[in-house]
Amino acid sequence: MWVVNNRKIFYAISSLLIIASAVSLFVWGLNRGIDFTGGTLIEVSYTGERPTQASIVSALSTIDPSVSVRPSGTTDYIVRMKTLAQEEKPAIAAALGGGTVKSFDSIGPVLGAEALRKAYLSIVLVILAIVLYITFAFRKVSEPVSSWKYGLTAVIALAHDVIIPVGAFSILGHYAGYEVDTLFVTALLVVLGFSVHDTIVVFDRVRENLHTSQGRETFAQTVGKSISQTFTRSINTSLTTLIALVVLYILGGSITQHFTLALIIGIAAGTYSSVFIGSPLLVTLNDWQKKTK
Repeated sequence: MWVVNNRKIFYAISSLLIIASAVSLFVWGLNRGIDFTGGTLIEVSYTGERPTQASIVSALSTIDPSVSVRPSGTTDYIVRMKTLAQEEKPAIAAALGGGTVKSFDSIGPVLGAEALRKAYLSIVLVILAIVLYITFAFRKVSEPVSSWKYGLTAVIALAHDVIIPVGAFSILGHYAGYEVDTLFVTALLVVLGFSVHDTIVVFDRVRENLHTSQGRETFAQTVGKSISQTFTRSINTSLTTLIALVVLYILGGSITQHFTLALIIGIAAGTYSSVFIGSPLLVTLNDWQKKTK
């Protein structure tokens, strides 16, 4: 019952995180990668001593002042810059200081804008499908909270789980140059699935306990008991996943680091919302419902 009894504290923590994320997005926005803006992505490798990052940036800035150069391992650089014309490629090769170009990918601005639209659409469709599924799965639960309210609380929890990693990447984009790309969107979709899985487990236990208690305890007590019964499972499942992700973030390649970090932040937020936000919100909605009668 301690989660339900102290739910206002957990609401306040989430509210502060969401406000900070919203302010960051409003002030700085997201540092979108070439997947969404269009541009050129070059991966270059060096067999001998690798030139300094500053020297590569200086050489390429004459072609594109906004060029981004990021180390990859101990021998490679990943270069992001504007869409290049064919006649600019020899100058790029010379500026790279004799490195071997492992990949050279260009994405036009039209394709980038289309990818951005599809990213928004995919997130909206996933959330809509989840809400419809939860409403259908809990359709026989009408007392004391209607089935559609289970779907509503799931939406609020899912919004929480998306806004926080997006806000974190907005801050990281401003201070550390982190970019969001299609891999970031993939991470958000994974987070949504992981989060709703935990939420449904708790909701399902609430449904079972409502049938067995048959009015012998308050709804708040039923929800509190359900959270207690699933608490250890939720924490253990998330913790083992987070341990694997942290190891992948530390030891994995730089290409997957941002993707892994988005998963770490999102799954941590999703676990928190499943236990401390989603189910307690059912109690809050029930209390509001009583006051309006």
